[in-house]
Amino acid sequence: MSHSDTPQFASISHRQFADGIALLAAQLAADDWKPDYLIGVGRGGLVPGAYLSHASGHALLSVDLSAQEFGFSGALLERLAEKTRAGERLLIVDDINDSGSTITFLRDAIGKAGGIGDHVRVAVFLHNVRSTAVSDYAAETIDRATDKRWFIFPWEAMAPQATIAADAQAVPERLA
Repeated sequence: MSHSDTPQFASISHRQFADGIALLAAQLAADDWKPDYLIGVGRGGLVPGAYLSHASGHALLSVDLSAQEFGFSGALLERLAEKTRAGERLLIVDDINDSGSTITFLRDAIGKAGGIGDHVRVAVFLHNVRSTAVSDYAAETIDRATDKRWFIFPWEAMAPQATIAADAQAVPERLA
């Protein structure tokens, strides 16, 4: 994507988001696997995590990756690994599984800390079928081979338009 190209923005309405959360809650309710905790990933997974916590009745914890401050995630990831070793099940919640890098990082970090992989699953609002990571639950599915839209979740719409455009242009491979 050249600098002059404008990303195709796709706003997700609050209604669409709420409907997606209801769908995720229904998927969880229909599954025999039940999480002990939802893990909202900072920053994009915090709002979906809170909504899904209310919709499903599962407790919510959070881990921050957006600030890239290890002190705010490393120790927490070790504690999450401890929970899986104690037999507890964790459902990581994020807004989108696009490239798979966040989900892969989390699964790897929990595993390296001695966590039990079978006790960790992932729920996302949007799942890219081309992702390198697996989402166990998804409200919607996209294919980045054909869908180049930059999705704007309701909480992201609060940012200035220039910030949204800069965020999109920071990952041109998703839009090209």
